[in-house]
Amino acid sequence: MGKDLKALIRLRRFEVDECQRMLGELYRAEGELNAREAQLEAAMAKEEVFAKENPDLGFTLGAYVARYLGDKEALADHRRQLEAALNDARDNLAEAYRTLKVVQISQENREKREREERDLKEQKTLDEIGLTLHRRRKEVE
Repeated sequence: MGKDLKALIRLRRFEVDECQRMLGELYRAEGELNAREAQLEAAMAKEEVFAKENPDLGFTLGAYVARYLGDKEALADHRRQLEAALNDARDNLAEAYRTLKVVQISQENREKREREERDLKEQKTLDEIGLTLHRRRKEVE
């Protein structure tokens, strides 16, 4: 591995972006699920009103309620699965971000160390030039 971690940083950023994209898709799916649940509740309320207004057709309400309860349970199962996927996606994003930060900090530390070494060499060179000039002035005097 070279001294430069920029390629690894790009890879880790890509992983963070992918985790964010996946999390966004799951949030969209959660919004769709919320909409389906609201739609199911609205349809049930509408069916109850219809059954009250038409007592002679009220016998169909039992079958509708059975289907409604089945749909509601299916949506609840889907919500549990979605929440588990959301938790996993959040954990994956946090881990990808932590990994990215570790690599970024490593790169920053390398750059700082290289800068300090370069500054030290430059200072030694300047000190040597200064000593040489001082010796020459002493010799001239």
